[in-house]
Amino acid sequence: MKILQNPIVSSLLGLILYAVITVVVWKAPAHVIEGEPAQEEILAKAKEATPSWEFQSQEADLLISELKIEKAALAKREKDLNDLAERLKTERLEINVVTQAVHQLQAQVEANIVRINAEEAINIKKLSRTYAAMSPEGAAPILKEMEEPTLIKIVALMKETESAPILEAMSRLGADEAKHVAKITERLRFYLSQPKDPKKANP
Repeated sequence: MKILQNPIVSSLLGLILYAVITVVVWKAPAHVIEGEPAQEEILAKAKEATPSWEFQSQEADLLISELKIEKAALAKREKDLNDLAERLKTERLEINVVTQAVHQLQAQVEANIVRINAEEAINIKKLSRTYAAMSPEGAAPILKEMEEPTLIKIVALMKETESAPILEAMSRLGADEAKHVAKITERLRFYLSQPKDPKKANP
């Protein structure tokens, strides 16, 4: 017992005992606690677990769905606006075409309209009365040689009973003259008389 009380011996025995216990524990298999998963099972579950960046909650799914609906609505609105712009562009072109056609028609009508201004009204009236007083056969050859605008103004100021015999006499002068009379008759529809001077109308 005295030997065991020796510090050196006690130290040696402690070292030997520590070495033996360490070897025994190191070589012994790890005991699995009942009810707890094994290490391999833990590793398998860790591999199968969904990463945190792939985790989706119900609120996130709802937000994504709303964003998709809003994006589709914006795309439809943009398409509708583009379609409307195309329709407006087409309608604008059609309006321009119609406007040009109206202007051309207006120019043609203006060219056919016969007007007698105040400066020539007195002379035209005198000529009209003069040729109306002549016989149709005598007036027809003279009127035949006149410029068409002047001839139309003279005939326009005659009464129908005066102009009809003269035009008939002119049409008998030949086929060309008959066409000329038809043209004159057509243009008489566009005759516009000079409006009365308000100063003279209300002395």
